[in-house]
Amino acid sequence: MALVAGNTAHLWALVARQFWLKAGRRLRTGPVFRWRYSGRTPERVLIAPPDLRLADPQIALEIYYGRYPLAGHMVETGGQSPFQMEVASRGWQKSLHGFRWLRHMRAAGTDLAAANARALVGDWIALHGNRISGPAWEPGTTAKRIIAWLQHSSVVLQGAEFPFYRAFLKSLAVQIRYLRSVAAAMPDGKERLRARVALAFAALSLPAPASALRAATRHLAEELDRQILPDGGHISRNPLAVLEILADLLPLRQTYANQAEQPPAALIGAIDRMLPALRFFRHSDGSLARFNGMGATIHDRIAAVLRHDDTAGQPLLHAPYSGYERLAAGGVTVIADTGAAPPTEVSEAAHAGCLSFEMSSGRQHYIVNAGVDTYGAAEFRPLARVTAAHSTATVEDTSSARFSHSARVLDLIGTPLVGGPQRVESRRIDDAGRQGFVAGHDGYVRRFGILHERELTLSATGDRLAGRDRFLRADGSRVRDGGRDSIAIRFHVHPDTELLRDARDRLVLTAEAADAWLFTCDEATPEVEESIFFAGLGGPRRSRQIVLAFRAAELPEVHWRFERIGRSDE
Repeated sequence: MALVAGNTAHLWALVARQFWLKAGRRLRTGPVFRWRYSGRTPERVLIAPPDLRLADPQIALEIYYGRYPLAGHMVETGGQSPFQMEVASRGWQKSLHGFRWLRHMRAAGTDLAAANARALVGDWIALHGNRISGPAWEPGTTAKRIIAWLQHSSVVLQGAEFPFYRAFLKSLAVQIRYLRSVAAAMPDGKERLRARVALAFAALSLPAPASALRAATRHLAEELDRQILPDGGHISRNPLAVLEILADLLPLRQTYANQAEQPPAALIGAIDRMLPALRFFRHSDGSLARFNGMGATIHDRIAAVLRHDDTAGQPLLHAPYSGYERLAAGGVTVIADTGAAPPTEVSEAAHAGCLSFEMSSGRQHYIVNAGVDTYGAAEFRPLARVTAAHSTATVEDTSSARFSHSARVLDLIGTPLVGGPQRVESRRIDDAGRQGFVAGHDGYVRRFGILHERELTLSATGDRLAGRDRFLRADGSRVRDGGRDSIAIRFHVHPDTELLRDARDRLVLTAEAADAWLFTCDEATPEVEESIFFAGLGGPRRSRQIVLAFRAAELPEVHWRFERIGRSDE
């Protein structure tokens, strides 16, 4: 396992902590503790919380015929119970046991869909309800299932006979007690927050003493205050986390209101901060910028969430706590990563993309990061996380951060980012003629003694994006020729954008019925190389990239620019 020396102790401390927490969870599922999950069965479901996630009646029909399109994989059961099948895809298993697909049955609105939902829930109770083990009872999956069963209890219980009704409520109560016992010991991040959301939903939706609601509300507020940053971002720095958490928090706020209960101030404040943050990460076509784990955007999901955004005006341009900058003028949007690496505990999806940026004009994307293939093969995920997959600079073709890929600790901590930039300084530029920022990071200081500084400025009309990249020693002096200062600045071009050379051999980016942009560099000759865009809706796509290659000792500073030269159809 390749580790940065200074982070080894912290990483192994994290491994040890997760080992003991996992051992504790295993103990809680054993016969000594299992009695704690028995108790009174609720008499009824008081309220079914709303669900903002998209629903498709056609998927309900597919499931009826034994075809399960979950987590990007189609599995045909051939008449067998899906809960008895051994499927290699871990994502598919988690999605199956999470039961979010019940929303498709509710959207179908037929007696057949309701009967199928009831049969599948009954099947799960019979096969997994009395045995707390395996993927079905992972705490994060259990939290999703509790929320889904409550949100779609109306369709599951439609036409149900009393024995099933009681079995459903009894299983739900066991899952809630189990999740309550393990929530505090869950790994840090959005799954722990979702567990607190699930317990708050349960306290509101089922008959429970006032003390249970007070405790659930208090724990939820504590987790929100810790995980949601002052500018509305999440501590993982993943734009997708903002979307996913809002999809749970907005229905929870409404459930508090429907039950005439006062939601905690932390919940109201988190939503009020996160909605503008979600808009901050959006390009003009509605897609989210591809940073730190973000893949393809499902636009209707964002629209469903932002329907609850009452804030007016343009998105914020500065997210200092999350570590991002946004430039916007003349229909052009530029979003850049100017933040340090997130805490190791929540960095499993984090990327080594410091100082990378994306640029769009209107609904067309021009410069992007590679993003991730959310449901693709796990072995390709590391390729999307390296610095070379981002529109920024690399030194000696290495990443500005490293990742732990040890098989010995994979099940405990996943593949966190280690040794990334710890000091990232950023300064905003806003004057009458332009907007921009200057930022620098120390991700290459430890190995190469080189600081990378980038300045981006967008003209007031949006017609010109100018960039400057500098490479200095840690003390600010010029890099001397030491043999390890090969620089490559990459600009990944979106696969829907054409990259051509004009009559003067200059690079031009064009797209049908969209702006045309000229790329130039004063000091280095741009080359065109093959690339890959992982974040396509249909999976990875071939693309191209502009590369400026040089040595820092010979060329410590380069200036480049994108200039709008008209529309490609003119």
